[in-house]
Amino acid sequence: MGYIGQHGVMTLHRYKYSGVDHSIVSKYILQPFWSRFVNFFPLWMPPNMITLMGFMFLVASSALGYIYSPQLDTPPPRWVNFAHGLLLFLYQTFDAVDGKQARRTNSSSPLGELFDHGCDALACAFEALAFGSTAICGRSTFWFWVISAVPFYCATWEHYFTNTLILPAVNGPTEGLMLIYMTHFLTALVGAEWWGQYFGKSFPFLSWLPVISEIPTYKAALFLMIVFAVIPTVTFNIQNVHKVVLSRNGSMLLALAMLYPFIVLLAGVLMWDYLSPIDLIGKYPHLVIVGTGLAFGFLVGRMILAHLCDEPKGLKTNMCMSLLYLPFAIANLLTARLNDGVPLVDEFWVLLGYVVYTASLYLHFSTSVIHEITRALGIYCFRITRKEA
Repeated sequence: MGYIGQHGVMTLHRYKYSGVDHSIVSKYILQPFWSRFVNFFPLWMPPNMITLMGFMFLVASSALGYIYSPQLDTPPPRWVNFAHGLLLFLYQTFDAVDGKQARRTNSSSPLGELFDHGCDALACAFEALAFGSTAICGRSTFWFWVISAVPFYCATWEHYFTNTLILPAVNGPTEGLMLIYMTHFLTALVGAEWWGQYFGKSFPFLSWLPVISEIPTYKAALFLMIVFAVIPTVTFNIQNVHKVVLSRNGSMLLALAMLYPFIVLLAGVLMWDYLSPIDLIGKYPHLVIVGTGLAFGFLVGRMILAHLCDEPKGLKTNMCMSLLYLPFAIANLLTARLNDGVPLVDEFWVLLGYVVYTASLYLHFSTSVIHEITRALGIYCFRITRKEA
């Protein structure tokens, strides 16, 4: 059974992307740079190839983190921190240039938007692992993934209802990524151990702050990101969706239902970790974050597809397919209470199965949708189809 119906096919032919970027840094600094950088790519290179190349930079970055710090709790060589920063900068550049290449070659399509944002959704997981390597966060790396995934999911949700992707004056794809790769570069100079000392020692001029000055710097950074970035951004998303729902006499409860699968995904993984006797996230951070990141990518991709195809607003039941593995993982841990603390199946193999399941689910979705869209629009994913202007 396909993901796109007849109504969706007709909508794809009419779809036009709408987005607004209010970032001053983007307008006056990065956009001029990107407009020049795109000229390095030949006119025959398809935009989706540029998107994929940018995404692979982050895969390589997370792989470096795993090689030098498998549990993200030991400092890697400083050149690795620098590499993390450089690869993230290249990812941001390629992610911005792919759209310019599409307009330059007259090859813009709904598939390009799905491919771009789909890679961005997975990038949350791989960059979280790279940052965990730089800041030696250990199990807290999972929370750095959460604070990147929550705004991303809510922005996609907002786009679904408002039909316009609105990036505020200070936003994650621009200033947020700049801050992170500058942090990687800074760590290459001062050493990763800087993140493990108390915040008040890392920033002596802020040592007067209560509580926060007495916790490790990486935990203080997590707290500050939540307070000054995540909460304001999510509030902004909810307000915009609420305005649109009211103007259309819709149901806000129906709109909020689309957040349900993501909330259950987070709750399920956290319950799995809480019940685990081996500190699951601390021992296998890469497997947990990659597996959950793939499930997250499926949720985001399904919502983007619903937007592209103008599907009725509300929860898409097949989004819950990403959650099906979690009850089995949790049930396996509960068997330990009946078996002297030993689960029926070793947790490593259950976790590996989780990654295989979510990877299979995501690959099936992505390949199926790419095939359906390319067939519907008469285009190719990795080849430019010339269109009349």
